[in-house]
This record gives sequence, C-alpha cells and structure tokens, in this order.
Amino acid sequence: MNLYVVRFPQPRSHYAEIEAVFPAQGDVELFLPVWTPGSYMVREYSRHLEALAARGEAGSELRVEKTRKNRWRVRAGEAQRITISYRVYCREMSVRTNWVEESFALLNGAPTFLGIAGGGHLPCEVRLELPREWMASFCGLEQSANDPNCYVASDYDALIDSPIYAGSPGVYEFSVDGAPHILINEGEAGVWDGPRSAADLEKIVRRTIEFWGGELPYKKYVFLNLLTEAGGGLEHRNSFCVMASRWATKTRAVYLHWLNLVSHEYFHTWNVKRLRPVELGPFDYEAENTTRGLWVAEGITEYYGGLMVRRAGLSSDAEYLGTAKEPARDSLSDLIHTLQTTPGRLAHSVAEASFDAWIKLYRPDENSKNTSISYYVKGAVIAWLLDARIRRETSDAKSLDDVMRLAFERFSGERGFTEEEFERIASDIAGCDLRDFFARAIRSTEELDYSEALDWFGLQFRGADDDSKPERKSWLGVDTRVDNGRLVITRIPRGGPAEGSGLMVDDEIIALDDFRVRPEKFEKHLENHSPGERVSVLVARRDRLATYEVTLGEPWRKCRLELSRQATANQKKHLEEWLGERNRAEPPPSCEYKETASGECT
Repeated sequence: MNLYVVRFPQPRSHYAEIEAVFPAQGDVELFLPVWTPGSYMVREYSRHLEALAARGEAGSELRVEKTRKNRWRVRAGEAQRITISYRVYCREMSVRTNWVEESFALLNGAPTFLGIAGGGHLPCEVRLELPREWMASFCGLEQSANDPNCYVASDYDALIDSPIYAGSPGVYEFSVDGAPHILINEGEAGVWDGPRSAADLEKIVRRTIEFWGGELPYKKYVFLNLLTEAGGGLEHRNSFCVMASRWATKTRAVYLHWLNLVSHEYFHTWNVKRLRPVELGPFDYEAENTTRGLWVAEGITEYYGGLMVRRAGLSSDAEYLGTAKEPARDSLSDLIHTLQTTPGRLAHSVAEASFDAWIKLYRPDENSKNTSISYYVKGAVIAWLLDARIRRETSDAKSLDDVMRLAFERFSGERGFTEEEFERIASDIAGCDLRDFFARAIRSTEELDYSEALDWFGLQFRGADDDSKPERKSWLGVDTRVDNGRLVITRIPRGGPAEGSGLMVDDEIIALDDFRVRPEKFEKHLENHSPGERVSVLVARRDRLATYEVTLGEPWRKCRLELSRQATANQKKHLEEWLGERNRAEPPPSCEYKETASGECT
C-alpha cells in the first residue's frame, strides 16, 4: 500500500507538504501526472513540486535523480520501504488544480500525489493533518472508521479521481436509494442560499437516477461546490467539483446556469466515468489520451445537463429553449447561436475537435473561433438533432434516452465503446441506418440541418413567420473590448466585413470617417450607417496611426427558438414528450442542513 500524509503547516503560504511511503525493491521510479482526467490538456503539474527528498527505513538519505520533466528515480538499495517528502505550491483557482489558503484547501489527485511507475494497482491511503481552524475534510473515497480525515483508495486511478476538500463549509446531506449524497458549500458567507441549492440538487439527482435506471453505481456521492467567484466543473467517479459565485442564487439566469452545470457534472457519473470512449481508459497520465468521441462524452452530457434540469421541474420550457426574457446562459438557443456564429464550424469537424482538444480547446487565441469548434457546443446541438431524428423515426416510441441506456448496459464495463459501436446502437434504436447522419454531423464540416427537428417539435427560429423586417443595423466585423478607456479589437471573425481589410487584433479604434469614436458610443455610432456603406477606420497600432477601408455588413442573425404560431396539436405533444412536461409526484426534499462555517446548526 502507498501511504500519503498531507500537512498544511502554514496555509497562508499556499503550500501542502506531503510525506509518502512506498514499497521498494531496488531503484524506484516515481512520476507525477501531467494532466487531469476530464480536462484534456497537458498542464505540467511538476512545475509546482519542490524539495523532493528520499529516506530509507533507518532514516538514511537516499539518492534521487530527476530523469524526466515529471519523473524521479530513487536509489533505494536494500530498503523495502522508502519515505518521500516534497512540497506542492497550491495557488491556482480551478477545479482541476490545487488551492490552499488560511480558510480552506482543495487538492486534486493529479497535481498532488506521486505514483510508482508500473505500480498503479497498489491501494493508497491518504491521511490529512488539518489546521485547528478547519472543521473537517470531504472526499468521495472511503473514509477510515477510526479517522474521519483518513481516506482509502483501491488503486492509484481511484486516488487521482477523488479531489479532497478541507475547511469549514456548509454541509447538506440527503439520501437516495440508501446512498448518502453530501453537498459541500465553501464560501456561502450568508449570501448563497444553501438549503435551496441542496433541495434543487436533490431533485436533479433523483431525476437523473430515474433516467438511467438500475442500481446506483456508487455507495456515496460528494458534491464540492466552491463559491470562490471562479467558474468551471469537473466530474469524478463518485464526486464532482464546481466553482461559482456566492451571489448566483440571487439572479434567476445565473442560478439556472449553476443548476445546468451541476446537472452536467452529475450526468457524467454514468456518461464518461463508466460509459466512455474506448480510448479514455486505462489512462496514460504522462501523455495525451486522444479520442474522436468527446462529442459523446461531453456534447451529449451538455445536452442532457439542461434537459435534466427542465425535466426535474427546475426550469420552464421557455428558459430551457431560450425564449424567456431571462433564459439560462446555456439554453438550447444559446448553444445553437454559439455554433452558428463560430466560423470554425466550416473548417473543423466535431470529431477533429475532439481529437484536437489537447492542443486547441484549452489553448484558445484570437483566431480559435475561425479555425475550430467546441465539441461541447456542437456535440450538444447534434445530440438534440439525433434525439429528434430517433423520435421522428419511431413516432416517439424511442429516443436518445434509450440509446444512452442501451449503450450503458453494453459498454459501461472495462473496455468502453468505439465510434462504430455507439453509432450502431443509435441506428438499432431508431430502426433505420443513421450512418449518413453521423458522417455529415460528426465527421464533416457541412452545415447542420435543423429543419427536421424544428418540424417535429413545432419550433422555429424567432421571426421566421414575421413579415415585418427588423431595423437593419450595420456591423464592422470585429469584436472589441474597452481597455483603460481605449476601444481595442479582440477578434476579427472569418467571413465578416473586416476580414482582409487590414485591421488587426489589438488595434485601437479611434475614429470612423474622421469622426472621433468613444468606446461607450461605438455601437450607437454604427447605427448611423447602413450595411453596404464603406467607411474609413482610423486605428492606432503600436502607437502609429493608420486608416483602413471597410464595407459594413449585417450582424449575424440571432438564433432563438420559439413555438411556431402554426404548431399543430401533434407537434405540441412531441414537444411535451421531449421536455417531460408530464409531472410526476415529487418526493419531499430530504436534505438536512448539518453545520455552517461558524459551527451553528439549523
């Protein structure tokens, strides 16, 4: 067994100190992962590791040689066990990295725990020594019966896949099918509505479990919700970690975004952590693990994240579709609009985007949207189109829900599924050959066809049956930001009016047609011109002035779904079937507020 003792002697310094005991036989090769499963980019965690030293059983110092960027060879000699000590700098606020401060700590496995090369099968034990000010620790791993801050992992994979939180959070617990579910809210500060978030999370959990059916794939689940004014989420085998603003429960749209986020990460408990593309396991923690199936792993999960919130009765049809005055930021309309206003959709297939995740998605620049596409966004839109296609082919007798359940039944074991196997299941459920659908939607850069899905559900894009033309506003073809009172170009979309004009990213826009343009009045100034007009744009580039001519265009159309005024009763019924309008009896929330950061109980 590998033993790790983690200490925080000076949390304000942002360091965790680790002492690890490993079995030895001759030389021992140690390594630190370079990436975190679920976040597909090499992150070079070893840059934060320092002061590594090794001792033998009698306390004698052993020789350590660094052999790679993330590997160390320990000359153990005759020792049967070796003790390794090292420090990890923990000050990167994200769900995939480490953070230590005086009030709490978040430790992820990959940037924290050294492993033995070839020794991933060994069980692991982690013992935490907490500062007196911290109330408790929480982790998805099995807890020791004798020490609540001691956790046991069956192997190194389980250790890497189990983030650890320590501090004094708000704690909420509810039980579903006999399994405890524990919500940890760090940073409520009297602002975040803890009981409401726990009750709503329980509804999502129950609806998702009902979706998948069968026995729960875990004995305990831990939700780490860090209210640190950061963002993001990351799934794990029986836990997840998300970051949000403590003010999110104050605003409906922002709170819906949080609900969709936690729904997405919880759906991963089945889709990705157990049902996965064949390439995503066993993991090579020292290199890229490429797959073309992330549109299934992440795109389909993104689709169901919002849909489970809707089916749990926590959002309305209008909020989910994106037709409400204040829809969720990740409504279906938003996903479609993001896709259709990303020029990279015509240059990069979603299969290629999946394969290139390691070098593109997590390393965006000003040209990324011109050359690539998000497999989250396009994958979710494809999932909707596939769902509609199956429902249409089977007259609502089957859906993508059935595809996911059958895929889970067949491929949630050790091996995972291939592209061909997943697509074959979809064809089997639909009762027709869907190879052409997948060839166009997944492996080509052809525009997606929305007509079938819109027709089946009686939907349209807003304004489709409105004869009146909206006021025409002109577009320069650039994205901008205000930087210390300067209007600066941040992106020039491919296919827009400014492409090829000579304008560049980082140019400061000073004037249009010899008239000074102030940043706050830029859009208003453009309204004085019509699409097709040619304007001169005065810019400052590295302190030199230059003028360029641009022919104004029309802004890209907003993609907003709405129910067609001509929708038939049958179409409305299909919409109801899909969104889960038929209300089922909801069990009363069983969550119990156990304790707060101050130790008070209610």
